[in-house]
Order: sequence, then C-alpha cells, then structure tokens
Amino acid sequence: MPAELSTSSAPVRDGGRESFAPRRHATPSTARDRRAVVLGAGFGGIAAALRLRARGFRVTLVDGLPELGGRARVFTREGYTFDAGPTVITAPYLFEELFDLFGENLHEHVDLRPVWPWYRVQWEDGASFDYGGDPDRMCAEIARFSPADQDGYRRMLRHAERIYKIGFEQLGAAPFDRPASMFRAAPHLARLGAQRSMYSFVSKHIKHERLRQVFTFQPLLVGGNPYDTSCIYSLIQPLEQRFGVHYAMGGTGAIVRALGGLMERQGIEIQLGSMAQRVLTRGKQVVGVELENGTRIDTDILVSNADPVTLYQRLLPSDGPHRRMRSRSGRMKLSMGLFVLYFGARRKYADLAHHTILLSDRYKDLLQDIFSRGVVPSDPSLYVHAPTRSDPAMAPAGCECFYALAPVPNLNHFDRWDETGSSYADLILERIEKHLAPDLRDSLESVFHVTPEYFRDELQSAGGAGFSVQPILSQSAYFRFHNRCPHYQNLYLVGAGTHPGAGIPGSLCTAKTMENVLIRDGVESRVS
Repeated sequence: MPAELSTSSAPVRDGGRESFAPRRHATPSTARDRRAVVLGAGFGGIAAALRLRARGFRVTLVDGLPELGGRARVFTREGYTFDAGPTVITAPYLFEELFDLFGENLHEHVDLRPVWPWYRVQWEDGASFDYGGDPDRMCAEIARFSPADQDGYRRMLRHAERIYKIGFEQLGAAPFDRPASMFRAAPHLARLGAQRSMYSFVSKHIKHERLRQVFTFQPLLVGGNPYDTSCIYSLIQPLEQRFGVHYAMGGTGAIVRALGGLMERQGIEIQLGSMAQRVLTRGKQVVGVELENGTRIDTDILVSNADPVTLYQRLLPSDGPHRRMRSRSGRMKLSMGLFVLYFGARRKYADLAHHTILLSDRYKDLLQDIFSRGVVPSDPSLYVHAPTRSDPAMAPAGCECFYALAPVPNLNHFDRWDETGSSYADLILERIEKHLAPDLRDSLESVFHVTPEYFRDELQSAGGAGFSVQPILSQSAYFRFHNRCPHYQNLYLVGAGTHPGAGIPGSLCTAKTMENVLIRDGVESRVS
C-alpha cells in the first residue's frame, strides 16, 4: 500500500484485543480515489464505512430508513425516547477503535456508564438472581440456590475464558472465507468442546436447573436456542467480565448520533430514505446499486450490511454466478423472530433493574415452541429494558419508559400478526404487571409494538428473523456467510448474518473482519 494512504495496516495488540493503528487520510494525488458503497446503516455498516474511509476510500453509505442505526434506530413518542433495538453495551473498545482511527476520543462524544446488576433474572414465583461480573458476588447469589454449584461456576468460568481467548481474541476478527481457515481453527475448537450446546456446556458444571437457566439465556441475545447454539458463545461471559456492561446516556441512539457526526466530519456521504432495489453486476464484478427512487450509484467495491439471505435472494441478479449460494441461503435456519412492545408509564418503578429477564416456568419446552414448533407462547419469557433507571431524561418528569422483548417464531413458522399483534401486546402487559410492575396498566401511555413483520418489511430481514441466521455450529465461522463474497470479486459482507455473528460486538467485529480481508487481499483505495 502506498505510504500516503496509511501509517500502518498491521493489527495492534492492546490488552488482549486486536485493533488497527490509527490512519491518516489520503493526501492529494493524481491517482483516483476508489469509491466504496456501503449498503445498510446498522452498526456493521457504519463501522465498515468508517474503516473504509480511514483506508482512503471515498465512501457512500446508503439506507432505506430515514435515520441511521438500522435495528438501533430510535423511536420518539409523546416525550418518551425508545431505543428500538440493542440496549446492552459490551466491549465499548470496539466503538473506541472507530474514533481512534481518526484521532478522536469516543468518550468526548458519548457518556457510557456501568450498569449493575447487568441483568436481574426473575422467575414467575418472584425468585430472582442478580447477574454481574464479580465472581465473588456471583457465588453469593449462587449460594442462595445451590451452594454446591459455586465450585462448578468457577470451573465453568475458567473453561469459558479459554474459549474466549480462542473464539474472540484469536478468531473473532479472522476471515473464515477459505477452507484452510476452518482447518486451522478446527483442532482448537474441538479441544474446547465447541460441538457441545450452550446448555450442555453449562450443565456439565452446574446442577441446579434455575442456575442453568441463568447461565444459558445469553444465546437468545444473538438469536440462538441455548439447546442448539454452540458453547463457543460461552465467551460472552468473560467478554462481559473483561469490559463490563454499560449504558449510553441518551440511549443507544446517542452512540448512533456520535458515529453519524464522526462520519460527517470525515466526509462520508450518507444517503437515507431510499431502499436498495438491485445490486448491479457485470460478470464477476459488482458495478453499482440501484435505489427504489431510481438513483444509480456506481462503485468500485460494495460492502453489504443487508441481511445476507435478502442480498442473495432478492438484491443480486437471479441468474448470476452466485446461484448455488442463492439456493443454499434459502435453506439456512433463521433466528427466532421478536415481538417488541414499547410503552411509557406515568409513575416510577424504583425496584425494577435496568435490565430484567423474566423467565417462563417452561424453559426448554418454551424454546421448542419458538424454534421448532412455530407456536407463539402464551407465557413468553421477556427481556424488559428500563432505561430511566439510569437516565431519567428518556421520559417526561416523574415517568418511566420501557420496552419488553419477547422471542417468538419467525415468519416462516408463524405469520398471522395482523390478527394477533394487539392481543399479544395485552398479554405481555398483563404479564409484566403481574410479575414486575404492579398496577402498570393504570398508568400507561404511548403504547405501541413491532412484530416480525417490521423486521421483514422495514429492516429487510429474511423471514422477519430478529438476528439473521441462527448461530448453530453448522452456520458458524466458515459455514456462516463469508465476509467476502466468493462469487463477486469486489463484494464484501458485514452484519449479523456474517462471521463472527450478531449482537453489537459481533456486528462491529464483522467490519474488522472485512477490513482484514481487504488487507490480506491487498485491496487499495487508489488506482492510477
């Protein structure tokens, strides 16, 4: 790479994490700056746009929504501010890296504050478990249920730490688009027992059923069934312990706004409000994107933050060299869908935690309903987010705002939400009132919901899946959608459906992986 493009392209180790050294912008030259178009303005797309800009590309970021963020967009209603999607901030260094690329400091733009407990897990009979990062405090919580499981918990943590060092530190941003990469990783994964499910892994160490539930709900936060998802996702626990769980004052939307400001300062062109209609190709090259409003944007490389199934089945030509991938993508298992209820209350619930997981008395059976039987549960487990616990400004004075997220079947298994959506919202409110917030319905205002149809129609997620494809072993690493398309030489993929996976850390790491592919393949930002 020419010296004027970069001060460094080598990974830098910092406290066990891999990042790229800050780069200065390309200096004026007679060479032509290559153009990169990023399709989709979720966290993966935003991170990709910034990384490409730091490498000297002229970048255009396109999204059909009227605002940045994708799943992390913001809804405002009657003085309430609702984060539409992700609300748990872990591994903030991944955001710090994006500002570091341009010599800026994330914390001058975003006020991140630690949350405690990270989650309060609660059951229908009122029993609860405060989940966090201090092993001693966790053991004290465990002792209230099963003192004998304290030693098993510590053994489990040590094993999860080994998985973290391999699965996140070494492989999290490593490209898996060639068979050799999987062959190199396979022995490590086998030694760590990656073929085990998350539930099986935890059960090996912990015997009390409720404690098993406490330590296996995490795959649901990235779209997986704990009984099917590889125990590689046990790395979430040491990841959280290392970097904590945070809340951004002003909500996750404050991070999106800060990233938007960074992109504007760095000259990234942002086009919102017109969805991509087609990806234009010539042979094995992508040459541009056509938007619904008729605009055509030519490009030298395309990075897709669109759902990969949607990309291969709808956006790319039906008769291109990717035909086999198009067929395979239709057979992949999608994550569950999400029903999300947003509501405000004209009173305070001071006893609620910032993050509450209300578990159904049915655990395995409920998950089978959602993932296998296509049954919408009448006793849903819920994730309830109460941001006003940390940030009263998210609601009018004296009020609270919430969202409640219920895992449900995706649209391939259940698609009658126009008939059942309102009644399901009522069921969820009744459930929250009974177990978490007494007399809630007497103080409600600004109540609305989204169903898997929202994920399909507005976020263009195949089957209305909340997290793209499921994170099962046969759809992970090399077997997940590659970060470089094998069929078009200048098409790259980021986002939840690609390696390493969903969630905020996963989506941000997909952009790092994409950049690693560019470096490996010698893709430069200038041509003569």
